[in-house]
Amino acid sequence: MTDVPRLIIITGFMAAGKTTVAAALAQKLRYHMLDLDRSIVERAGRTIHEIIQTDGEASFRETETKALREALEHSTACVIALGGGAWTVERNRLLIAEYLGYTVWLDAPFDLCWRRITDSEPVRPLARGEEQANRLYNERRALYELASLRIEASEGRGEEEIAAEIIDVLSRSRTHNQPHTTS
Repeated sequence: MTDVPRLIIITGFMAAGKTTVAAALAQKLRYHMLDLDRSIVERAGRTIHEIIQTDGEASFRETETKALREALEHSTACVIALGGGAWTVERNRLLIAEYLGYTVWLDAPFDLCWRRITDSEPVRPLARGEEQANRLYNERRALYELASLRIEASEGRGEEEIAAEIIDVLSRSRTHNQPHTTS
């Protein structure tokens, strides 16, 4: 496993399982794990919903980029779970590339994400209705496809299985900057 990148970034749509998979992956690799949204909430003392409602999405994205930069500057042997929209911001993708982060897209079907969204707290400010969330999901897919590795995160696949698959693909790969797709 010595070939596994030291900085792994998990991306995907909201409720795809990014935080859960990142935690399992970090544990298996004995890496530090950071949930970017959680770090923003802790720093701001407000939920993502409150930040977006009060300050607007543009202001939230600025805060998100700042938090990502700080995380990347201080991270070695780390798995970072991005918020669902962080990867869609070009300057965030450029930052991740600058710090040689290896990106993994958890490709979960919309129906699974939507079910998790409706079953979860807190409220997801950018997914107020199924139609709006589905539109956002479809808009973001092309950007998620820019990740280094695509992993299917379908119903019934647990975080341990997905984390093991990520490690397997990375440890078998001779280069970590070539796109990979698994199913």
